[in-house]
Amino acid sequence: MEWYIKVIKNNYANAKGRARRKEYWMFFLFNMLFVIIAAIIDYILGTFPLIYLMYVVAVICPSIAVAIRRLHDVGKSGWWYFIGLIPIIGPIWLLILLCTDGNPSENIYGPSPKAAS
Repeated sequence: MEWYIKVIKNNYANAKGRARRKEYWMFFLFNMLFVIIAAIIDYILGTFPLIYLMYVVAVICPSIAVAIRRLHDVGKSGWWYFIGLIPIIGPIWLLILLCTDGNPSENIYGPSPKAAS
């Protein structure tokens, strides 16, 4: 949960720097959990998709920012995020990039976040 809060609180719209795999995937895990909870609450209250959409709109910016920082960690530009728009192969390639271990040394996007922690 601390990784989710770190992304929301400290790096809400920050696409500069690098994000290690743990930061990205813990944010992703808790984000999906909260999306499901919001959808269930909306369904129970009969307001679907009000709460769900409010949550999604609130976290779209940090979701994109942490993905861009994750791409920076593997040495790719944030523009590689758009590779996911290519049918079939794009999302698979983006997933491979997001799962790849980051560069252990400093790159053009900054020092390794693993070395800092």
